[in-house]
Amino acid sequence: MGYQELTPADVLTPPGTGAPEVTDRAWCVRWEREPRAEELVLRTLPDTLDFHTSGSTGPSRLWRRSLADAWNEAGMLAGFVGVDEPGAVVSFAPPVHVYGALATLLMPARLGVPIWYRPGYIGALPDTRARRVVVVATPWIFSLLLRNMDWVRALDHVTVLYSSAMLPADAHVFLEQAGPERAALVELLGSTETGGIATRRWRAGEPPAWTLFPDVSFAPTGVEGAEGADGTAVPLVIRSPRLAHRPGESAPDSWPTGDLVEPLDDRAFRLVGRVGRLVKVNGRRINLDEAEHVLRARVDCADLALVATHDPMIGEHVDLYVVPHAGTAPGGTDLTPALDVLGARPRRTHLVPVIERSATGKLRHPQTAHSPNQG
Repeated sequence: MGYQELTPADVLTPPGTGAPEVTDRAWCVRWEREPRAEELVLRTLPDTLDFHTSGSTGPSRLWRRSLADAWNEAGMLAGFVGVDEPGAVVSFAPPVHVYGALATLLMPARLGVPIWYRPGYIGALPDTRARRVVVVATPWIFSLLLRNMDWVRALDHVTVLYSSAMLPADAHVFLEQAGPERAALVELLGSTETGGIATRRWRAGEPPAWTLFPDVSFAPTGVEGAEGADGTAVPLVIRSPRLAHRPGESAPDSWPTGDLVEPLDDRAFRLVGRVGRLVKVNGRRINLDEAEHVLRARVDCADLALVATHDPMIGEHVDLYVVPHAGTAPGGTDLTPALDVLGARPRRTHLVPVIERSATGKLRHPQTAHSPNQG
């Protein structure tokens, strides 16, 4: 796959940010050759930027934020990765959603380094000529990096910037194989509605606690003492000057993120899980994100997802959706060992041809899985 050199105006001028020639093909932009990057960005992009939610937790909705806020946030991202002194950015995040717009379009401009973008798994990783690189990742990028460890080991340092759901198991394997001297992982927590709200940086071992962005603070939850997975978690509600707003409305003063957290101080917390991803089945509380990682390590399939559902007898329950490998006969995917480890059998198992996900890997509505075969 060749990388076509584009100008900053090619990727910034609407509808460039969502045009197929920008999102669906490989390109590079040489921001190091643009001495007035900020002036160019603020002059070219509209004062208000529109983004749509992924549709993973409800119907996709349009949210607006100011260009000034986006430029400011891109500067914070540049600060998080800039400590590693990168000479180039390699991105796989499409610029049609807020993470891609910030990390693929604006962050390289803030860093003043070239950006190579490619939309898919197939193709060669670019020869950036840089010794220190930032990789803007989506969930499947860790497996791609593991397949290209010669490319990784040829670098002095690689910083992986990641913003999505829970880390895939391949992320831990990648950090171990690359080594703590060569690789660092910078995670972002946020959403279309909030932008980035917290980050953590690590190289090996167990991930550290999350720290709020410099301009973000905790807001009162309104449900003091709310009980989470272990009796101490509370809903994460934040205040930020960068909160998005719906058309015709003002930005809210605060935002409930849908996460349950254990606060450590006025800036740090441990993430327990998403409210909708914590279910109690027959008295056993299950974090569906963690349970999916257990299953993926033990089920030989193309994709899978656990979806919270309602059971008329016991209330909360889960359904399991499995995408078998191409050519696998019905019933050819053995789930028994994995379900024994899980500790609670799903209410139903659905074999489906595809599980629809957003560009960052978030699960869309389960009903979009086509014509399930129930097991």
